[in-house]
Amino acid sequence: MSNIKPLPGTEIYIDTKKRRVYTTNLLPGKTHFMERLRRDQGKEFREWDPTRSKLAAAVMKGAPQVTIKKGDIILYLGISHGYTASFISDIIGDEGIIFGVDSAPRVVRDALLLSRERKNIIPILADASHLTTYLSRICAVDVLYQDVAQKKQVDIFLENCRICLKPGGMGFLAVKARSIDVKKPAKQLFEEARRRIEKEFKITDFRVLDPLEKDHCMIMIKK
Repeated sequence: MSNIKPLPGTEIYIDTKKRRVYTTNLLPGKTHFMERLRRDQGKEFREWDPTRSKLAAAVMKGAPQVTIKKGDIILYLGISHGYTASFISDIIGDEGIIFGVDSAPRVVRDALLLSRERKNIIPILADASHLTTYLSRICAVDVLYQDVAQKKQVDIFLENCRICLKPGGMGFLAVKARSIDVKKPAKQLFEEARRRIEKEFKITDFRVLDPLEKDHCMIMIKK
């Protein structure tokens, strides 16, 4: 009997014995980041490293509300080289779209190369702290995922959720404590972020990601 089980309501899979996270490979036989492939149940799975992805770390830490589905439209703020986005690409399938925003030309170039194979990723060179620079290039989204190393990351998240996220949509904020304040305890910064966000949105889950991602937490909301 296989140890790989789907996370309820999603296309994310957990190896319950080896404690590993997987998605079904949208492009069988293809790898992008030297990730391991695994054949099981007549499917090909890509192994998703939770030390390289805050979203995979949240799954590994037991988050039950990672409700990203086939066909979803995603706004990804801070797409970087596209590691996590490539796994979200697997989850949403050919019917979904990822608008991937980043301000660093070098990493957007890498994301652009990835998008040549994964057609559901659309990289956008823009600054997440200036919504007007990319608002005209996207549509309303089902999921907003943010992983940006900026001091005002909570402000960025709230503004984008207000304007870009559909009613009933889900938001994921990977809080980077050291990007907000290098001196305050991470736990204090997490609680401050949580209090600000819950004034506007329903928080569905909160996970500290240590030791997989040091000084990070994941806050999940529903609009």
